[in-house]
Amino acid sequence: MLLSALDWHPQPRLEPLHLDWLAHAGVEVAVLRLDRIDSLISGNKWFKLLHHLHAAHVAGAQGIISLGGAYSNHLHALAAAGQRFGFPTVGLLRGHPRETPTVLDLKAFGMTLHWLGYEGYRRRHDADFWTPWQAQYPQLWPIPEGGSGLPGAQGCMSWETSVRDQSAGLGWSDYHGWWLACGTGTSLAGLVLAEAGRRPVHGVLAVPENHGVKQQVESIMEEAGLGNPLYELIDGSRGGFARVDEGLTTFIETTAQIELEPLYTGKALMLLKARVEAGQFAVGTRLIFVHTGGLQGRRGLH
Repeated sequence: MLLSALDWHPQPRLEPLHLDWLAHAGVEVAVLRLDRIDSLISGNKWFKLLHHLHAAHVAGAQGIISLGGAYSNHLHALAAAGQRFGFPTVGLLRGHPRETPTVLDLKAFGMTLHWLGYEGYRRRHDADFWTPWQAQYPQLWPIPEGGSGLPGAQGCMSWETSVRDQSAGLGWSDYHGWWLACGTGTSLAGLVLAEAGRRPVHGVLAVPENHGVKQQVESIMEEAGLGNPLYELIDGSRGGFARVDEGLTTFIETTAQIELEPLYTGKALMLLKARVEAGQFAVGTRLIFVHTGGLQGRRGLH
C-alpha cells in the first residue's frame, strides 16, 4: 500500500552532455537523468508525489485522488505507482471522455477516471472543489494538479544531494547553476529551497507567463520561509502550452545525443542553446540540466 511506496528511493544518474554548441562556448552541462529512474514511474513526477504520499500515509488514507489532462505525466506516474505498490487511485480529468495512449494506460493501471469537462476542471482552484470528491472517496487523499505545492517541492530537494554526490565523478569540483523546464514551478521551487541562495536556478516556462507560475513559486517560498530566493523564470512557451513549431521540431530531431519531448525538455534545451550562443554564460560555466521526463506524453503528438 502507501507505506511500501515510501520505501522506494530511486537515484537519478548524472551524465555529461556533449554538444558542439556547448564545446564551442566553453560551457559544460551535465544532465540529471530523472527520465531514466524507471520505465513507467519516471521523471520529476515521482519526486513531487513522495511527500504527498507520506502525508496521505500519516493521515491514514488508503489511496490517492488527483487531477490532470488526457496526456498527463503526473496521472500516468501516479497510476503506475498505484498499480505497482498496491494502492487505489482516482483521476479527475480535464475535458470530455477520449482515448489517448495515456488514458488507455491509466485504465490499464487500474485508475478510476472521472471526466470533469472544461468548465468543471477550471473550478479545481475553488475552495470547495474537493468537498464532493472527498465525500465520495473518503478513504483517498487529494493531491493537487501536478503534485504541486510545498510537499511537491520538498520531494525535489534531494536532487541537489544527488548532484553533489556524483559531480566529482565528472571531474567537477563545483557547478554554477541549474536549468530546467517549468510547468507549475514546483520542481524549480524545490531546487531553490535546496540551494538556499548558493546557486541560481533557471526555469524555462512551458506555459505563458500569465499562467501563474511565478505566483506559485513565491507562495512555496513564503510557506517554506525562504527569503531572497535565487532564481529566474524565462518564457520558453513559444506562444502557448503544447505549442510546437518547425524550429522546435528540427532542434529535437537534430539533437540525437539526448532524447527530448517538445512540451518541456525540448523547449528548455533549445532556450539554453540560445542563451549559450548569445554569450550569456562565461567560459568555464558548469550547469546542471534536469531531464524532467515526460517522454510518454509524446505519443499524443503523433
